[in-house]
This record gives sequence, structure tokens and C-alpha cells, in this order.
Amino acid sequence: MIVLTGAAGFIGGYVASKLNAYGVRDLILSDDFTNPAKQINHTGRCCIAKIHRDELVNVLERDYARKIEAVIHLGARTDTTEMDSALLNRMNTEYSKTLWNYCTRNRINFIYASSAATYGLGENGYSDDVKPEALKPLNPYGESKNEFDRWALSQTETPPYFCGLKFFNVYGPGEGHKGRMASVVFHAYRQISETDKLKLFRSHKEGIADGEQKRDFIYVDDVAELIWYIYKRHPRKGLLNIGTGEARSFLDLGKAVFAAMGKEPKIEFIDTPADIRDTYQYFTEADIKNLKATGYMRAFTSLEEGVSRYVQAFLKESKPYLGCSKEECSCGNAFVG
Repeated sequence: MIVLTGAAGFIGGYVASKLNAYGVRDLILSDDFTNPAKQINHTGRCCIAKIHRDELVNVLERDYARKIEAVIHLGARTDTTEMDSALLNRMNTEYSKTLWNYCTRNRINFIYASSAATYGLGENGYSDDVKPEALKPLNPYGESKNEFDRWALSQTETPPYFCGLKFFNVYGPGEGHKGRMASVVFHAYRQISETDKLKLFRSHKEGIADGEQKRDFIYVDDVAELIWYIYKRHPRKGLLNIGTGEARSFLDLGKAVFAAMGKEPKIEFIDTPADIRDTYQYFTEADIKNLKATGYMRAFTSLEEGVSRYVQAFLKESKPYLGCSKEECSCGNAFVG
């Protein structure tokens, strides 16, 4: 039996769909399921139960003792513009500690979401070998994730297996509820649909041309496949980067969205807002040598292929996911909610 937190969210909803597709039916989903904008992310998932995050540990202790094999903890407050450190500490750091301690007591494997936001401006590179103490996140969100990484690595009592996943720039279906925190692909598609053109931030850094700011963009299906691999193989304890290892420019991304929409590129450059200009990242790229060392061989989806699949199969069609649905699933479990 697997517990999946953040099941109403972007990555969590997709991972639930992927687990269903791989035949996992004894699945417990956890989140705050009251947000109607997120309903599409969890409706129709084959599961045993849906449990509010505030009740999760109590319900697990009462009803599912010694039945849980793994907790995949993807739930978090993910808004990088959130300035309420107390809120982020409670939802990201302390809640993660509660689940860690539950898994430690009950000998349950624990896979959790960290973030590439912990790397800050990349002063120490983007290797998952870099100790959290050496990192300088740029915002309270990154600090909350880094603080839990630091705490987890310092523990002498741990779950049997644990791995913190440092997600880079994930894009794909199921992120429509995220507003300004949705991926550039999502916003580019909306902008091009409405105006027939795309605006990107110009460069304010000498030696970097407009649109050549780069990120490690990873398609959500690749993320879900990696989580499945880590759940099945337990390849490396500690921290592990979840990226492609290849940075691509925003200009490349914009052109890929235009191509997927069958349009000629019309791209304009605007000033980066002054309030974020000094901390704006011009480059991120996951160092994935440790992932490769585990033997992971599956090729990553190229930016062009991922954008094309996302735009054509989901954004144009307004589809949430491909995978298990109430109509096609014959597992016999309840579809709760």
C-alpha cells in the first residue's frame, strides 16, 4: 500500500495517474481536496481512500497499521513568492518532519519532494552532493525545503529508505490551478492563443542574449517515471536531482510552443521586473551523474517533444490526464470523491 500526499496538486495528481497505470490500486491519496480548481487532478483516480492532510497520520495509525509500504510525500506550499515564513515552515518543514517520524516509527520507506529552489543562484553548482548547509536559497519557499533536507540528513533514526527529490522546472498537464506559478509553457500557450505573440524577459546580464536565459525543463511524465523507478529500486539514499541534465533557453521553449500550435514565432522582449531582477536566475541545470550512476537508462523527453505533447494532447483538448479513469478501470476499488 502506498500513501501519496499532494494528490490534488500538479505533480501529485499525475503521479497518482501513473501509479494507476502501473497497476497500483491500493493507494491512499492525501491533500486538502476542497479547492474546486484542483478537482480535475484527483477525480477518477483509483484509490482506497482520500484523507485530508491534517488527519492523515491519525487515520493511518488507526486504520492502516503495518499495511503501508511507502509514503510518497509531494504535498507542499509551492508558491515561490510566498513571504510568510511561518506558514512555509509549518506546511513544508514541520509537516514533512511529522511524516518522516511516522515512517521511521513504522519502518516505512519515505520519498519526498525537495526542490531545485534550494540551489539559489547556483553559487555552488547544481550537484545533489552539495550539503544543504552550503546552499543559499533565494526565497522562503526554497529555505523551507532546504531546512528539511538539512534536518533529514542529520537524523540518526531514519525510515528504512528515504530519498529527497530535487525537482527542477517541471511542466505538463494538471498545472492550470497554479496561476502565476504554472510553467512558462502553460503561460506561453495562453498568451499566444490570446495575442498571437509571446513576451519573454530580456537579458540584463552582459554576455547573455535576450531569451538565452536557460532552465532545466523536465516533462511531468518523466518525473512520474523517475518516482516509479525510485519507489521500485531504492537506488540512492539522501538527495537526488530530478532534471534532464540539459539546460534549454526560454527562446527554445517559446519556439517549441509556437511550433506545437502550428504558428510562426512572434516573440517580443520586455524588461525583467525590477523587484526580481537582482535575484533572477540566468541558468539552472541538474547535475544528474548520481542518477545515472544508479543505472537509470530511460531517455528523457526532449523539450520539443514534451511541449508538443502537452500542447496538442492536453492544452488544445482541455484534457487533464491520460491514464486510469472510472470508466475504464476494472480494479474494483472505490473512486472516492
